[in-house]
Amino acid sequence: MDTKGIDQMLSMLQASSLAAAGGRPDEAQTTSAAGVDFAQVLQTSIAQVSQTQQRAEAMAASFAGGNSNENLHEVMIELQKANISFQEMIQVRNKLVSAYHDVMNMQV
Repeated sequence: MDTKGIDQMLSMLQASSLAAAGGRPDEAQTTSAAGVDFAQVLQTSIAQVSQTQQRAEAMAASFAGGNSNENLHEVMIELQKANISFQEMIQVRNKLVSAYHDVMNMQV
C-alpha cells in the first residue's frame, strides 16, 4: 500500500492547521519528517475545530448581548470559519470511514 499520498495529505493538513493557529508551516515539515502519530493529529484537529466553534459562539453571544467591541462582519467571518472547519472535519471522517470499509471488504 502506498502511504506517500497519505503522508503528504497529513503534512498539508498540519501546515494549514498551524497557519490557521498562527504557527509557521516549516514546523509541520519537521514533525512529518520525524514521523506522524495519526491519532494525535486527528485529536489535535478535532480540538482545533472545537476551539473555533467555541470562539465563534462566544463572539456571537457577545454581539447578541450588545457588546460594542464586536463587529457584525467579524462575527460572521468567525462563524463561517467554524462552519468550514466543521465541514472539513466531516469530510475527513467520511473518507476515513470509506477507507475502513474498503479495507474490510478486501479479499485476503
